[in-house]
Amino acid sequence: MATLDEARSIYFVGIGGCSMSGLAQILSYQGHLVRGSDREESQFTRKLAQDGITVFIGHKAEQVGTADLLIYSAAIKPDNPERVFAREHGIPEMERSVALGQISERFSRVAAIAGCHGKTTITSMLAYINEAARLDATVHVGGFMELLQGGVKVGKSDVFITEACEYVESFLTLSPTIALINNIDNDHLDCYRDIDHIVSAFFRFCSLVPPEGKIIGCIDDSHVRELLPVVDRQTATYGLREGDYHADSIEYDGLGNPSFDLIDNGERRGRVELSVPGTHNIINAIAAYAVSKELGVPFGIYTRAISEFVNTKRRFEFMGEKNGIKVFHDYSHHPNEIRAILEAAHRVPHKKLFCVFQCNSYTRAKTLFCENVDCFQYADEVLVPDIYPGREKDDGSVHATDMVEGINRGGGLASYIPTFELIRDYLDKNAAEGDIVVTVGSGDVYRQTAKLL
Repeated sequence: MATLDEARSIYFVGIGGCSMSGLAQILSYQGHLVRGSDREESQFTRKLAQDGITVFIGHKAEQVGTADLLIYSAAIKPDNPERVFAREHGIPEMERSVALGQISERFSRVAAIAGCHGKTTITSMLAYINEAARLDATVHVGGFMELLQGGVKVGKSDVFITEACEYVESFLTLSPTIALINNIDNDHLDCYRDIDHIVSAFFRFCSLVPPEGKIIGCIDDSHVRELLPVVDRQTATYGLREGDYHADSIEYDGLGNPSFDLIDNGERRGRVELSVPGTHNIINAIAAYAVSKELGVPFGIYTRAISEFVNTKRRFEFMGEKNGIKVFHDYSHHPNEIRAILEAAHRVPHKKLFCVFQCNSYTRAKTLFCENVDCFQYADEVLVPDIYPGREKDDGSVHATDMVEGINRGGGLASYIPTFELIRDYLDKNAAEGDIVVTVGSGDVYRQTAKLL
């Protein structure tokens, strides 16, 4: 098996991905000669270029050159011309998650943030805490942060803070000393059989933590609560109202931003004020506290940093305003995520709340959004365009209209409007000053949202 230690020159295929660009920056800092390619320019490729890393736009075999190792992301298929060139010339290939795992082995303290929802936000909160506490940790976030002008902070200490993604069990490559699990849910059913299969993957993730390490879990989640007693490791718990770390005296300001007293093992540590809306962000902030405490961060520094935290891109991001109608976007693509973000949006002053939901997978549509769909209760209207295919092909077994029927059976008010151009026309006629529009999904809805403005 190829290793990073054996490779001086490394070529990244798909270097513009939020995770891949971060790994490229880390390896460049650690002394490797890094180059790579992506299909189009982005904020990530521009940041790499600023850092002196060569980025080619477009995939061509000759660009690989005499690299010692080629790293590719899950989105890059075996017939990619650069991967084909690598195989023909005996250049070892390595999948992104394996590279991330080998990078984690180079640090003595590794905080891995896992969970089907919330891990990007929690890791981003820890990036703010890292800056304020001057931990000088290396932080790897699965999204673009204005604070970092990208998705990574390269530090000089022995601490590594990273997202730990459960998709295709990629987090099993990591070497965590602190593992946080925010939740376990029935997501990614294109690669998992069922919820039991997902839980078993998280159990194996916990087994990667050494006996002297720590597993931190959110006991508001039933699967996490049942997992913690059987992992045979030191554990700590957190939650909204219960756990070793939890909240008390919760209040919301006029923008829906919460404040609360943080309780640490029965001790009232002090007041925490957030600059992001939603009850789910209380739980995320408590999770960040639990990890930062393990890293030795004083409570006063934590509260200052967490009060300055603002969402990463695609996390309840304000996209703009048109005719007095504010438009937000969120990456949410699972019912529990959508429920949480619409609850947050509901707390923002408004007259009427429109939700535009683009499902990004036929599998997800069939398994999550056609039966018992009750996650849109906070929306006055739900507008559903055609399903974004993502990695899949349409076999004709499910359509956006099936999701509309499921949402309406669950008590929502949904309509099928096939394109974003038609959705814009609908909103121009039916939305009024003081209303808000929240677009949700992980397909191309982020790019399509611009059409609404």
